[in-house]
Amino acid sequence: MWIDTHCHLEFADFCQPTAGADGFVDERPEVLARAAAAGLSQLIVIGSGRGMHEVETALHYARSHSHLYAAIGVHPHDACAIEAPECLAPLPPQPSLPSLPPQEVLVGEPLWARIAQLAESESRVVAIGETGLDYHYQHSTPGQQQALLRRFVRLSQKLRKPLSLHIRDAHGEAQRILAEEGGSPRGGVVHCFTGGLAEARTWLDLGFYISLSGIVTFKSAAAIQEAARFVPAERLLLETDCPYLAPVPLRGKRNEPAYLVHTALLVAKLRGVALAQLQAETTQAAQRLFGLGTS
Repeated sequence: MWIDTHCHLEFADFCQPTAGADGFVDERPEVLARAAAAGLSQLIVIGSGRGMHEVETALHYARSHSHLYAAIGVHPHDACAIEAPECLAPLPPQPSLPSLPPQEVLVGEPLWARIAQLAESESRVVAIGETGLDYHYQHSTPGQQQALLRRFVRLSQKLRKPLSLHIRDAHGEAQRILAEEGGSPRGGVVHCFTGGLAEARTWLDLGFYISLSGIVTFKSAAAIQEAARFVPAERLLLETDCPYLAPVPLRGKRNEPAYLVHTALLVAKLRGVALAQLQAETTQAAQRLFGLGTS
């Protein structure tokens, strides 16, 4: 069985208009059924938006499905929500799951305190994040991102839970911060890895795992493919990062966990191993890093 170590299940990404009374249909039950049919036994659902909406969605799925788990944090794009909330424009209304109460509107220190409390108290939270640095878009300033990353590193140390890192155009800076903060006792993963061999080596030296998304199947991904061949089996993970980054041959479509198998096919070919071997190795690595039970 496969494990999708990083997926998003927001209603806005998995709904379709309908003529029914509600005006929409939630496709996520069918998405989860297709994942199971494709051989996925466990998924880690990410809650890392600007406020509490995505966090509550991830927790809802982790609490209500025995094979789903949550990772919660704040995406580096949204670091200003904690570090500089006075700069934020109001959030548009967010749709809620019928089974959830109205979403809390929190920013600044109350938002940080609530996420930290849930990360500590919720047993279904198996990782801290996603958090990290993204210098490509800089929706939050580098200083804001760095300050928030340091907070999350310290939280991971306190709770002894692994980090789920989003790093883009900032590998060296993120590695420096991890080293200065004393690292993460439970390690972590660089999700949706977009670096090359040099970056992979350094993250491995820091005790981190490398997770490959559908990007590794793209024609432009030669450097990522080189890293995919290099990473030791015991440190290699797979993910979809859905609804984004559908792998070839589905590039351009909305991604979903069932599509992980397309990424796996290419990674097995790159590494020169049988698909069954890659499945066993990546499943064991994910269960070891995140402390998941077997399914």
